[in-house]
Amino acid sequence: MSFFQQLQQYPQAELREQILATTSQQIDQALRRPRLSMEDFACLLSPQISDAQLEQLAGEAHRITSRRFGRTIQLYAPLYLSNECHNGCKYCGFSADNDLPRKTLSMAEIEQDARVLREQGFRHMLLLTGEAPETAGIDFLEKAVRQVKPLCGSVSIEVFPMDSAGYARMVTAGVDGLTLYQETYDAQLYPELHPYGPKSDYNFRLQAPEAAGEAGLRRIGIGSLLGLGDCLTDVFYTGLHALYLARRFWRTQVSISFPRLRPAEGGFQPRSIVSDRQLTQFICALRLLIHDAGLVLSTRESAQLRDNLLPLGITQMSAGSCTAPGGYSDDSNEGQQFAINDQRSPAEIAELLAARGYEAVWKNWDNAFLEQTG
Repeated sequence: MSFFQQLQQYPQAELREQILATTSQQIDQALRRPRLSMEDFACLLSPQISDAQLEQLAGEAHRITSRRFGRTIQLYAPLYLSNECHNGCKYCGFSADNDLPRKTLSMAEIEQDARVLREQGFRHMLLLTGEAPETAGIDFLEKAVRQVKPLCGSVSIEVFPMDSAGYARMVTAGVDGLTLYQETYDAQLYPELHPYGPKSDYNFRLQAPEAAGEAGLRRIGIGSLLGLGDCLTDVFYTGLHALYLARRFWRTQVSISFPRLRPAEGGFQPRSIVSDRQLTQFICALRLLIHDAGLVLSTRESAQLRDNLLPLGITQMSAGSCTAPGGYSDDSNEGQQFAINDQRSPAEIAELLAARGYEAVWKNWDNAFLEQTG
């Protein structure tokens, strides 16, 4: 069964009604489960959760995370290669509708930015582009990965979706991780938010993480952009998707991100507001659903919130991020995708982690492990 088929088993209107109708007793029952069913998970997303129940949920999330991951936080940096894009996404600073300086980095400029990140300590870099295949397509990405790989070891991509053959080329080039947000799982809202461009194909994007798993990528990260649609159902579907991927591709580490909309060129306003309390609840509920998933919190969030969420399930954080191509070298935010929130440097994040009793992990692999075996 494909994930698309599994998704059809949970119609959105019925699911939302089920979550909203959750009783306090059902939440208590879910909190007592050693392993959650999807029905239990839906209960833990309920707005009816009390402060006492949320505290219990947070305590259990902390216990599971400590047991599975210890007191470590993996640090990574996004490296934007291009902001050229043919998509008309209503909420994205890179949208083709926006008038902003467009730039695709040369290989020399990519290496220059990567060297800045290496000097800051990063050995895990996430390469990002818009969707403009004639300037930043698969051939460009292959060259960029080979340019960056000797400087960091672990390379992930957050770019346009591909088929299995495309992802296989990425694996051969040296990519070991993929991040790909569905943005919203609401199939009716999706075309309204993505009116034109390659990204308007909902099904192709939905199936891309499976294609990545088939191609042998070792890490797959998913998420929904909170604020675009109904957060309750989007978070439920994100959990369903993550669990599907973890079971089908059991050798692959699955991670989940929790991005909330940030100010960007175009001035898109969130359709719904996800409070800090809700975000905390979502993170903790997902930890109870999938004990071994990496949970990612980026610099979209404030320093205070990121500090407070550390014990509750987070295992990966970005630091010192810039969302404009070439921004690490020229210290410019011109042409950025969105404005970051946590402005602290990587060194300051590492110091904060140490002060809280956590270890900042810059590298947690061996190149020999990442090599393909016959």
